[in-house]
Amino acid sequence: MTTFANVGSLGTKPGKRDAVVEILTQLNPDLIEAGCLLYEVGVRDDEPDTVFVVELWESEEAHKESLQLQSVKDSINDAIPLLSGQFDGEHFTVLGSPLRNMPR
Repeated sequence: MTTFANVGSLGTKPGKRDAVVEILTQLNPDLIEAGCLLYEVGVRDDEPDTVFVVELWESEEAHKESLQLQSVKDSINDAIPLLSGQFDGEHFTVLGSPLRNMPR
């Protein structure tokens, strides 16, 4: 089984980083049902206006479909006014891991 990874950063307006973290870390069981295997949100002291997100999904399609969930749309709408518009990231197909058995 291969999985889909999405790793990115979201620029926030000055002083709004913690509010974005709060939005992105609200419990959302819909993500599990949609095929999300991992969703981690983090920050760095040297980038006070940036939030980092690491996502692991059952497939790229599952990730795309999750964006249609009302709970996800609501989170996005809550976060948009707090974001600066600076985004960066990468996505890729995961082929394996030394931490679990994932045959190619």
